[in-house]
Amino acid sequence: MEFRYMGFDQRENARNYRFDGIEKGELIRHFVVTADLSLFLANRVGIQEGLTLCADKLASDLDKGNNDSHELTADDLRTHADALAAAEARKAGERTSRGRQGASNLGQANSPWRNSGV
Repeated sequence: MEFRYMGFDQRENARNYRFDGIEKGELIRHFVVTADLSLFLANRVGIQEGLTLCADKLASDLDKGNNDSHELTADDLRTHADALAAAEARKAGERTSRGRQGASNLGQANSPWRNSGV
């Protein structure tokens, strides 16, 4: 099923993301995924990530057979925040190890002045 984002409605601190679900040869289905905006702040997740998170949540719910209500939960946002932190930690570790390797080889392999054995 493909999802088409149709906009959102906001009521107080809840944002309702609207999607149309499209399958070839089937009627268009309408879905709403609700997200409590305070959860974004509590988990330090940018509100701009809400659309993607809600689309992923909807796809996951439908894969599990949940055709009823769809809600982005605190666990969903916490899991996303943890994944972002882990990815950032991996990147930082890679930068650090590349920096150490580069410092030890600095001026050797790429130097036009290195001794060519002549």
